[in-house]
Amino acid sequence: MARTNLLYAQSGGVTAVINASAAAVIAAARERDDAIGTIFAARHGILGALDEDLIDTAALGADDLQALAHMPGGAFGSCRFDLDPPDRNAAQYDRLFAVFAAHGIDQFLYNGGNGSMDTVAKVSAAARARGYPLVCVGVPKTVDNDIEGTDCSPGFGSAAKYAAVAMLEAGLDIASMACSTGRVFVLEVMGRNAGWIAAATALAARTADAPPHIILMPEVPFDEGAFLAVVDATVRRLGYCAVTVSEGIRRADGTLVMEQDHDRKGHVQLGGAGQCIARLIHARLGHKHHWAIPDYLQRAAGHLVSAVDHAQACAVGRAAVEAAIAGRDCVMPAIRRLSDDPYRWEIVFRDVAAIASLERRVPAHFIRADGLHVTDAARRYLHPLIEGEVYPAYAGGVPDYRCPRLSSVPRQLAAYVP
Repeated sequence: MARTNLLYAQSGGVTAVINASAAAVIAAARERDDAIGTIFAARHGILGALDEDLIDTAALGADDLQALAHMPGGAFGSCRFDLDPPDRNAAQYDRLFAVFAAHGIDQFLYNGGNGSMDTVAKVSAAARARGYPLVCVGVPKTVDNDIEGTDCSPGFGSAAKYAAVAMLEAGLDIASMACSTGRVFVLEVMGRNAGWIAAATALAARTADAPPHIILMPEVPFDEGAFLAVVDATVRRLGYCAVTVSEGIRRADGTLVMEQDHDRKGHVQLGGAGQCIARLIHARLGHKHHWAIPDYLQRAAGHLVSAVDHAQACAVGRAAVEAAIAGRDCVMPAIRRLSDDPYRWEIVFRDVAAIASLERRVPAHFIRADGLHVTDAARRYLHPLIEGEVYPAYAGGVPDYRCPRLSSVPRQLAAYVP
């Protein structure tokens, strides 16, 4: 078998376990040195590939890979960048394949979410059109849990665990401070169009009256009157109320409850829905109010990684290498659930072109009839994904995250001009 070179890159919002996938890719590729020669990584995703900003991972020793597997963030740098369609920007693909050819790259593994799978599909199609011998494999990850074709997305389980723990601990705090005027706590979590992380905070509750008392998700139009009635009834009964809010909740007319700004491409920057809801409660009901936005914390909590999530992140990384060696172009290793209790799963492969850019939202049977909480079916689905803990090494009282040594590869081509 002729040896080929492999390029791995990270894309989109990073997770607490994306580097576990990276470490698994590198380790699995090294084990197949009969088939794979140099294992490259691109800095900042597809942008690094275009810029020929590549890293030779050969400098990473066994200890480096072990540390990498437990480090949050994206060790090689990520990006939010969409390739243009090949027919609209042929020069972009000319450059990309020139970089691949200059470094003998015949395998491309892209670790990301929905948009990243679209990139995999585009690069695969462009390679076939050009007759370039490239195998493209998607490696799934996203805290949003919205990739189609997989039971769950690596990265989600750890974000879900963090959000559930945050609600559990904050709930204990606010319950101890309940007073005659009533208190309300609002936790705003990530979730532009899908309420998976918000739904996962339900795992904080051991009893019917435990927080969160209300969960607002993008899948359900925000009904102000019904919401305030439940908040007020909860405060009257318990003295306090805890609410989880997805950042992307919308009114019945489709408008966002809160948005901050637009980026250069017109994408809406979210944030502030929790504050908006908390202030609404105070204005209409008069209760004391507090809100919190974990923001990056929910996807960067390497100290609170789900063992199941970590194992799945490693599994999809290894499976992606196996697929690449087997020549399985334009596929993504996905997780298929075999049972809930005990939780059993396996890796299967999906056609990337069939799932790229699709969004998997919380299904109706996971949402309570009043739209303000989740069902037992949702809890059965969610609970196994946060099970177990994988702790990093500690030094000086904090996690000992060590960035790996990264050796840049000399450029063979002229500087890239977009």
